[in-house]
Amino acid sequence: MCVGESVAAAELAARYSADNPGFVFATAGIHPHDAAGFDASSDVPRLRELLRESAVAVGECGLDYHYDNSPRGRQRAAFAAQIALAAEMHKPLIVHTRDAEEDTRGMISEAHTAGVLGVLHCYTGSPALARHALDAGWSISFSGIITFKKWSEDDLLRLVPEDRLMVESDSPYLAPVPNRGKRNEPAWVPHTIAKLALARGATPRHIAAVTATNTQRLFGLAFEAA
Repeated sequence: MCVGESVAAAELAARYSADNPGFVFATAGIHPHDAAGFDASSDVPRLRELLRESAVAVGECGLDYHYDNSPRGRQRAAFAAQIALAAEMHKPLIVHTRDAEEDTRGMISEAHTAGVLGVLHCYTGSPALARHALDAGWSISFSGIITFKKWSEDDLLRLVPEDRLMVESDSPYLAPVPNRGKRNEPAWVPHTIAKLALARGATPRHIAAVTATNTQRLFGLAFEAA
């Protein structure tokens, strides 16, 4: 995600919410893959404007040392700038992290010092990093990955306190079983909710209600949960 994509997201949210207020929300940020092109002097003011107008969070930002599509130093610089922006605008962070746990831990601590909350999205990291984020007041979000046959970390699904638990589609990627391999759709999130419910010994209806409430609280949203 780059500034241009953030602008496009804002336009889509406005278009689809025109007749259905509270139906679609946008965020604004620089993904670590795009950090090589980050220019604080021009990008931060544009992100600030989007956050002031409609964007509900800063991100998706963070660190990705798996693909290293951007130099790691540039990733950290872009992430730090977005933490500062989140603090300034009183917005939460949506954070992508992959194979960068030590530096992500440090950045979460930096955000905590600045009074910024956030969510580790599409989480597949270690219990240790999850605990560090939870200790900082953050939330953890799970995607369709947890329905895959190779998933073996149900203890991680039980580690997150109920009031910090979130769920997402990450569409168009990571379609949950039984739709794996297809273009993902938000309508398939109930499959992920069902897996979370099974792992946590709860009902899908309960997990759906809890995660909807947590989403509303973190992002300051107003919508009617199904």
